[in-house]
Amino acid sequence: MEKLAPEQVGALLRPGMKVAVLGGCNEPRGIAAALHAQPEATAGVEFTVTRIPGIASPTLAPWAGSTVRSFFLTPEMRAGFEAGSVRFVPMQYRHIWDDLVAAPFDLAIAQFTPPDESGECSLGIGAGFLPALLERREVPVVAEWNCALPRLPGAPTINADRFDYVVETEVEPPTLAGRGGAVAERIGALVAERVRDGDCIETGVGAIPGAVLAALHGHRDLGFHSGLLSDGVMDLVEAGAVTGARKTIDRGRLVAAMVLGSPALYDWASRCDLIDLRTVDYTHDVRVIAKLDNFVALNSAVEVDLFGQVNSEIVRGRQISGTGGAVDFMRGARMSAGGRSIVALEATAGGGRFSRIVPALPAEHAATALRTDADVFVTEYGVAEVRGLDIVERVRRLIAIAAPQFRDELNRQAVGSLKA
Repeated sequence: MEKLAPEQVGALLRPGMKVAVLGGCNEPRGIAAALHAQPEATAGVEFTVTRIPGIASPTLAPWAGSTVRSFFLTPEMRAGFEAGSVRFVPMQYRHIWDDLVAAPFDLAIAQFTPPDESGECSLGIGAGFLPALLERREVPVVAEWNCALPRLPGAPTINADRFDYVVETEVEPPTLAGRGGAVAERIGALVAERVRDGDCIETGVGAIPGAVLAALHGHRDLGFHSGLLSDGVMDLVEAGAVTGARKTIDRGRLVAAMVLGSPALYDWASRCDLIDLRTVDYTHDVRVIAKLDNFVALNSAVEVDLFGQVNSEIVRGRQISGTGGAVDFMRGARMSAGGRSIVALEATAGGGRFSRIVPALPAEHAATALRTDADVFVTEYGVAEVRGLDIVERVRRLIAIAAPQFRDELNRQAVGSLKA
């Protein structure tokens, strides 16, 4: 094992190399910043990243000749995408794991806690995708040992002897905060009415998922199995709403691929022995989710059309995110005994100028989820339960939860067999 300063990592790179910089919320931010400052060292390198929108960090390819292969697009990657140096790969979360297991890599760069007295380094706040590469002994690893990274009791560990190079840093973990307003709270309350005591829930990132969690404080014996554990989940555990007592597998455990939120959340998670950080080949596998009875997938969207197709990643023709894990959970929920797939969104965008319920997805917008993936749609104007309904009735119910000023136009544009 060789110790390096962050700025020395660039010397390991050569044109033509394929380098994985993994971690999502657990990204090695100290090394990433050092590489960002050395374009001459990284020219000609292809980086594969698992970056999360909303978590700002330096992009690794702002220069000609280098490329980033990414499963999400983030605002700081926009210029590179438009210039062709960022290559977006649409892929469901579970399948990203399989891609990383098989793809050729010359080097992996990842973040860990410093080793404990047994030489074990924790993956910190995110298990995610990283073990897919750690298990490949032929891939050399540069480890960023971040002494500011929380060490969760339920996080995977790896012995320090796995690492070829080590960089010591002290970089505070990313935070994710923000609450929705009255509209998000209204939607959260409507969704919470569709959740029963004892259900096992999954939520994503954003104001509406946060509002849903805030509205569940009166529930009891909820389970939790998700990609993300946030401040809202912590609050539900502290309130006695989430206990996992009725989970059919992982009973009593909070299962997630990552923990992301406030410093208070990290402090709590560092002391909580109920959290199991698991890799995405477990958290997002539909076969695992199907074993969780009464599993409720709670996700948001950019827009929904009258077929029930969901777009969660493109706004006005611009890719803003990625396919993510919502579809994994939606389909797992459909396979769960008593499970439901709920999609919640505000009825309008642009200060009320645009309807998020649209006649059909525009040609330049991809369908993240199919019309068969969701059971229930929710806006601030109501709930459309569409499971088992014919096309005409689905259209009627979706138009009924659109903003009132757009309903007449939606009725006019519903054509042929979709005429409401």
